[in-house]
Amino acid sequence: MHNIDPGTLYLVSTPIGNLEDITLRALRILKEVDLIAAEDTRQTRRLLTHYEIKTPLTSYFEGNQQAKSEKLIAQLKARESIALVSDAGTPTISDPGYPLLQACIAEAVPIVPIPGPSAILAAAAVSGLPLHNFVFEGFLSPKSGKRKRQLTQLADEARTLILFESPHRLCRFLEDALAVMGEREIVIARELTKRFEEIFRGNISQALEKFRSTEPRGEFTIVIGV
Repeated sequence: MHNIDPGTLYLVSTPIGNLEDITLRALRILKEVDLIAAEDTRQTRRLLTHYEIKTPLTSYFEGNQQAKSEKLIAQLKARESIALVSDAGTPTISDPGYPLLQACIAEAVPIVPIPGPSAILAAAAVSGLPLHNFVFEGFLSPKSGKRKRQLTQLADEARTLILFESPHRLCRFLEDALAVMGEREIVIARELTKRFEEIFRGNISQALEKFRSTEPRGEFTIVIGV
């Protein structure tokens, strides 16, 4: 019989799209903790409803995470167990959770990672690009000038690059990447694990041609070769 450790923060990875992509351990933790702190309670409730999990929810997102961290720390120190989840994937990686994590470390609150789905690793694995080492850069700046400076710093990187980008900025990102880094092999994974999953492979110019002619939609993970 498994037992939840009281006063422990669990970082629980949740599906990035397909609700079947969740571990048995993650489901057990979500059922047994006292509280789930969720980036979007509506999104998380959909997952919990699917698996008939009735654990109480509280919101924990970028706008309230500083203030909410204090309350959650107090609950943890009062021996409550809490699971932290983001909308998709692993909390704290390009998602809310860092302030709570830092506060738990400072207060010596136990932290347990519950690994699972990751858009980063899924895109890397399917890319076909070299993966003996790689670097994840998350979202670059939405402003072209700063984004170009960031790309300039990455241009001589000897490792495969993995990034996130939003649909409305994708073409501008590709334009800047081509201007700064030159022609490169690129893999663009869209809507990973979801119904309209798509994996584009080609070079940056070909990607630009495709996504200029077809409106980008969904979540994008980009893998760029050296």
